[in-house]
Amino acid sequence: MAGYVGVFVSDPWLQSQFTQVELRRLKSHFNAMKRENGGLKLADLPPKMARIKHVGENLSEQERELFLRGSYKNLEEDVDFELFLQVYLKIQAHAAAKMGNTAKSSSAFVKSATSTLLHTISESEKASYVAHINSYLADDEYLKKYLPIDPLTNDLFEVSKDGILICKLINVAVPGTIDERAINMKRMLNPWERNENHTLCLNSAKAIGCTLVNIGTQDFIEGRRHLVLGVISQIIKIQLLADLNLKKTPQLLELVDDNKDAEELMSLPPEKILLRWMNFQLKKAKYEKIVTNFSSDIKDAEAYAHLLNVLAPEYINPTTLTVKEHLERAKLVLEHADRMGCKRYLTAKDIIEGSPNLNLAFVAHIFQHRNGLSTQTKQISFLEISPDEAQMSREERAFRFWINSLGNSSYIDNVFEDLRNGWLLLETLHKVSPGIVNWKIATKPPIKMPFRKVENCNQVVKIGKQLKFSLVNIAGNDIVQGNKKLILAYLWQLMRCNMLQLLKNLRFHSNGKEITDADILEWSNSKVRNSGSKSRMASFKDKSLSDGIFFLELLSAVHSRAVNWSLVTKGDTEEQKKMNATYIISIARKLGCSIFLLPEDLIEVNQKMMLTLTASIMYWHLKQPMEDQTCTSSDSDSSSMDTISTSTLDDTASECSMDDNSNR
Repeated sequence: MAGYVGVFVSDPWLQSQFTQVELRRLKSHFNAMKRENGGLKLADLPPKMARIKHVGENLSEQERELFLRGSYKNLEEDVDFELFLQVYLKIQAHAAAKMGNTAKSSSAFVKSATSTLLHTISESEKASYVAHINSYLADDEYLKKYLPIDPLTNDLFEVSKDGILICKLINVAVPGTIDERAINMKRMLNPWERNENHTLCLNSAKAIGCTLVNIGTQDFIEGRRHLVLGVISQIIKIQLLADLNLKKTPQLLELVDDNKDAEELMSLPPEKILLRWMNFQLKKAKYEKIVTNFSSDIKDAEAYAHLLNVLAPEYINPTTLTVKEHLERAKLVLEHADRMGCKRYLTAKDIIEGSPNLNLAFVAHIFQHRNGLSTQTKQISFLEISPDEAQMSREERAFRFWINSLGNSSYIDNVFEDLRNGWLLLETLHKVSPGIVNWKIATKPPIKMPFRKVENCNQVVKIGKQLKFSLVNIAGNDIVQGNKKLILAYLWQLMRCNMLQLLKNLRFHSNGKEITDADILEWSNSKVRNSGSKSRMASFKDKSLSDGIFFLELLSAVHSRAVNWSLVTKGDTEEQKKMNATYIISIARKLGCSIFLLPEDLIEVNQKMMLTLTASIMYWHLKQPMEDQTCTSSDSDSSSMDTISTSTLDDTASECSMDDNSNR
């Protein structure tokens, strides 16, 4: 538009909260107020903000004044435009909360205020997560200078801007996920080092099960509060629910009567197991209601009172169940929890308002602290895991987290159970190869008629054959029945297909040719060879890969600063191999590779995961601008890409098939 001039705001976060149209409108209001007064102080704002929509309509002048007095110590402070915008956002959020726009009963973490451009956050949730961080990271040498964080400020988002806090929190949730040697922890980080930390923490968060669709490094750098807090909440939730499975807590078998029920229990998501445990304990207390959620069903605090009376009868307060006021009962419940030594994840108000995130955290912590289950565990044969089953479990985990990272309509907790109706497999196929699914003949959940599930899964198998998967003697009903080996075989080929498709789509390198496993093998050997090393990978099941040296040399070849060789071990012992493996995974994620393998996969040379790791490094490298590639590697890609053939799968490169485990 001719003559258009944008309104400049120096704070990137503030700039992101408004469109230019809104900024011009607010700038006009601000200039008018300033002219009328011959200057503007905070104390002048309550009456003058009456003219601004939402703020003026939903709050009285007295309410605006009381809110400002509670938010700012010095009302005589001069107001510039950026402070005016901050005040506007705070008062708007306060008005939205007063009008009930924060969706108190919603399980969604992000709440929309009156403006679609403004995301308010739950201050209770922020305070709870800050308390969690202060508690679990209090002894961290690097973070000591920043902790404890004040929950009443936005310091959490400032401390998170260099990525270190989130990386450390991920390691608290799932120990060993990030090799701290890969974290940039200098006192002053440059923008590239900060970006590397955020890339590492985002890829690592996905690798432990967080769903991070449409969240990038810039969101952390700019301190987008609702997104940062959303990631933190998922990480803390994973930590709190970590023990809710039969491997970590075999005493959970007390909740079931036989092996069949135990297998069903193993397939449930942690939240469902927590609810089942809670109802199991409430039954002992003769509590007649069934708790089905962590929101409306516990608002009156009665369930909590009965639960704590069963788990810690020595701290019973007889008045807890006799008081009529829900808020008063909730306060007594929290006092009971305090006497038990349980951390507070919520306030009495959060209980009666039914905050689902905070109530879930509270119940999970009660379970961790005192689960009330028998110390005598029943022996059930299927809990004894063979080496093959352990690998199958790791592969299930990798495929599950990969599927969840794609941002499908539902989160899956178990691929053997949650994919049986075929719908999420169809969604994943659509993500891998857009347009390949015939949605007209697909049935969306909930699916009542069993044959509709078979129809969905039949289409899954049909598409797999179109994509040239090896699917001998597989029918849709095998997926519906939850055949573990066949489901894993299908998912591996789907994940591999996705990798090869991504590489093929880099047409400026592949010229549209099909990329094969042999091409990936040759590319990696060429990169390492041209960097001056004599290391070589004979195939993706080459046992010499277990020491990690080849992959460290490959990472160094594609990015000369990636590996600090003084931290690398010789890989002679199991411990040294593990140190190298964790370092490799963290460096790859730090560069930008979205990978889901574990150190054990590298040490044991799981050929499927060797292929995905190599392909991910190749994809990351070839995506870089050509000038960056020449700066970060010792040779151009033309020499290695010229060797790419149009041949079919080379058995010497990868022998992954339906029965590939037999060749191990």
